[in-house]
Amino acid sequence: MVKSNQNSLGNLSRRKFIQYGSLAVGTGVLAACSGGTGTGTSEGSGSEDLGENPIKVGVMYSTTGTIAIVEKSLQDATFLALEQINSGTGPWEANGEGIAGRKIERVVVNPDSNWDLYNQMSKRLINEDQVVCVLGCYTSASRKSVLPVFEEEDSLLYYPVYYEGNECSSNVFYTGAAPNQQITDSIPYSFENFGPKGFFIGSDYIYPKESNRIAKAELESLGGEVVGDEYAALGTTEFITIINKIKAAKPDFVLSNLVGDSIPAFYRQYKDAGINAADIPIMAYPTTEEEIQAMGPEYAEGHYTSFNYFQTVDTPENRAFVEQFKAMFGDDRVTNGVMEAAYLQTFFMAQAMKQVLEAGDEINTQTLREATRGQVFQAPQGLVKIDPENYHTYLYSRIGQWKADGQAEIVLETPAAVKPIAWSQALYPGRICTRPMPDDMSDPTKETGEDLEIKYLEEGT
Repeated sequence: MVKSNQNSLGNLSRRKFIQYGSLAVGTGVLAACSGGTGTGTSEGSGSEDLGENPIKVGVMYSTTGTIAIVEKSLQDATFLALEQINSGTGPWEANGEGIAGRKIERVVVNPDSNWDLYNQMSKRLINEDQVVCVLGCYTSASRKSVLPVFEEEDSLLYYPVYYEGNECSSNVFYTGAAPNQQITDSIPYSFENFGPKGFFIGSDYIYPKESNRIAKAELESLGGEVVGDEYAALGTTEFITIINKIKAAKPDFVLSNLVGDSIPAFYRQYKDAGINAADIPIMAYPTTEEEIQAMGPEYAEGHYTSFNYFQTVDTPENRAFVEQFKAMFGDDRVTNGVMEAAYLQTFFMAQAMKQVLEAGDEINTQTLREATRGQVFQAPQGLVKIDPENYHTYLYSRIGQWKADGQAEIVLETPAAVKPIAWSQALYPGRICTRPMPDDMSDPTKETGEDLEIKYLEEGT
């Protein structure tokens, strides 16, 4: 189980947080900011000399609360990337220390799995700490909470998490999977290998509900049907009622969009209720190595996850990433898909900053937005790229089956990274997001009236 930071905001009321919050960011008075000035944190970053004129970047992930089980790992992967960039090691070795001679100063906040605090903290990061951009958020609820802030202030959020799509902002770079990079492969796979009847479950907020709505449309288009659709409050750890409904419905598979602490609880109770993967397999999106380590691999064995990355991906970059992550955070730690996205997006950001500085320009929203469009990076999962028109990322699509050691055997993968489509084609056929000019704030959606073909990223692009 991932341990929560003991100096947490978990015991503070929101009223007290707002009262004391002006002291927190950048000073370390509260654990809401753990090491904002680069002087070291309880998360294991170590101290370093940032030199003159560092580049201030916000890091906004929850290390306490119900989502900390996975969101803490995103912060850790971000810390690893930032240390490698500042020290000129890992993927940044050829670039020397820092970015064109300047190092990154991280301003770290912990929203405590509270959507309102994400909003409050993003405002302070932008207006008081004056960061040039923010790396952060996990759930769609947190992203939706901060999106108005980033759009009103015209600042940039790098968002590393698979999501329900149907959004395209000029102020967000989306480095997790769009629906066509996760749902579009997993539903046909489930239909063909398990059967036509699916029982859908999820946590009760926008991402699970919208993702399941997309998956339902995909399944019905194949001739399948949804025989149950149930949602549990975020953080719920009691699933006997839902499991009994699954037994009664007799589906061919369960599609799970539970998140956070609910995941280990559901899988344990599912197995304890006498259901195993041979009877009714689970296909999941949010279930990663992190949650499986927390629950015990015997509870996930035989079930499936659709994701862009698994620790078992066989590339030189991934072997190095896993080794370097374990060297910093411990041999007992595992890597996962969302932390890999948090890691790769930090290098997208750094490459863009380097491009801006080497051109003799100042790093601000306009220059950083323009430079990030089209960035390419040899990530642990393979070669990836920011789509210059829709600000989403070319990513691999993979399906893994969980084994007794808590690692995934990859049973399906695309030959290269898949071009992202921001809008679900199952719900909005032919709708795309296109923005030929980086600072164009007009509506980027376009109705093509056409079926969109699958496109892959080409080597040397």
